[in-house]
Amino acid sequence: MNNTSPWHRSRAHAPVTRREFLWRSGGGLGGIALASLLNHDSLLAGPSTGAAKLPPGRPRAKRVIQLFMAGAASHVDLWDYKPFLEQHHGEKWDPGEAVELFQDGLGSTFASPWKFKPYGQSGKHLSEVVAPLGRCVDDMAFIHNLVGRSGVHSQATLLQATGFLTPGFPGMGCWTSYGLGSLNENLPTFVVMPDLRGMPSNGAKNWDSAFLPAEHQGTLIRVGSENPIEALFPPADSGFITPRSEADGLAALERLNRIHAAARPGDQRLEARIRTYELAARMQLAAPEALDLSKEPTWIQEAYGIDNTTKQWPAEINAPEETDIMGRKCLTARRLIERGVRFVQIWSGNDNSFPRRNWDSHENIAQDHGPLAMGMAKPIAALIEDLKQRGLLDDTIILWTTEFGRMPCAQGGKGRDHNPFVFTNWLCGGGIRGGITHGQSDQWGYKPADRSNVTEVYDIHATILHLLGIDHTRLTFRHNGVDRRLTDVHGEVIRPLLA
Repeated sequence: MNNTSPWHRSRAHAPVTRREFLWRSGGGLGGIALASLLNHDSLLAGPSTGAAKLPPGRPRAKRVIQLFMAGAASHVDLWDYKPFLEQHHGEKWDPGEAVELFQDGLGSTFASPWKFKPYGQSGKHLSEVVAPLGRCVDDMAFIHNLVGRSGVHSQATLLQATGFLTPGFPGMGCWTSYGLGSLNENLPTFVVMPDLRGMPSNGAKNWDSAFLPAEHQGTLIRVGSENPIEALFPPADSGFITPRSEADGLAALERLNRIHAAARPGDQRLEARIRTYELAARMQLAAPEALDLSKEPTWIQEAYGIDNTTKQWPAEINAPEETDIMGRKCLTARRLIERGVRFVQIWSGNDNSFPRRNWDSHENIAQDHGPLAMGMAKPIAALIEDLKQRGLLDDTIILWTTEFGRMPCAQGGKGRDHNPFVFTNWLCGGGIRGGITHGQSDQWGYKPADRSNVTEVYDIHATILHLLGIDHTRLTFRHNGVDRRLTDVHGEVIRPLLA
């Protein structure tokens, strides 16, 4: 963008180094992690134990923003252009093999209700419902041969969020927190922003720390609600709680916890709880400022689509309510990462009321996907452009994901069934090559074009960790006799995506 762009560059808060953080944190988990880091640099005699072992490679990124479209967003209606579906719309769909569906009924070939056109120097085709992101395609890398391992929402969501199909494993943000620590001791390392209208499949299991120390779990922030962080402040009607009494109570609690912990050396659980309490106290000062969107200029709020419900909208944006919801989360994400939050996870599309508004569009793709896609495209485009102008996109990875795709055939005439056999993710920023496409789906968007060469979520996780400076095979935590890791026993860094 040129100098006439409304986006202007602002200086991010200078973060402390990883070693400074670990040194300042003193004993406990910080000391263990520091010992590991010093041992890696050959500065500590003897073997190290505990937290992540970091590779010698220089990180390209410091932070991650994960955008999760819960319910399974359709790749063939948003990102993966299939002229074949347009040419054969309404005809019998026969891929030459038995088709496994989640629900009953195998409809005819179903073209997207929206038109596609090319954008940017890369000429990437996007659907008209995500047109605002056309300005950003040359910064984005699309993966069109991603395959899943389940067509069930709960399992597939966990796989994308934690790397496993079953509960009981830490989310990717938890592993990032465990491996890298904090850039700001007054804010959480891992923040989760759910859809206010409902939780995704599995709820908190998607961002739970599981067997990792509790301090690495995601902190829930309900952006747009009257009380974004529950229990951060005393209830308004509790007149007997004063700032002095609250501070004294926390101090007494810490003394008791320290006495308890001293009698149980090696038990990290209480240490993690103590750190969580300490963080909550510091957040009382830092969080309100970070979440106050009124401090942003009006033109920035408008760029994200906030409070535009009464204004004239461009033709390609006709979902003001959804845009406002997503815009607030995206702008909050920018404010958090520039203040040192490592990992921000944003969820979209969990309205299970009737008529429901989510990405699980069995009944009517146009009715569900239309407002949600239009509502996410403008804020995400603004987020990319905002980060770029502030110099933050260079070391911030953005990942757009969903649990699986949707079928190229119609369900009930207007909807689409689940398709775990191929779907799309895209990434940008933080060492990602922009303007490229990795892998292809077949002519229908049913399965990968080359079934011997596919991408799995483990590969995406491995690539993100690599860009953060972590070897995914060495980021482990011993649990029940097994050295667990985010990528289990799988995963390869996707080299063609690297800038």
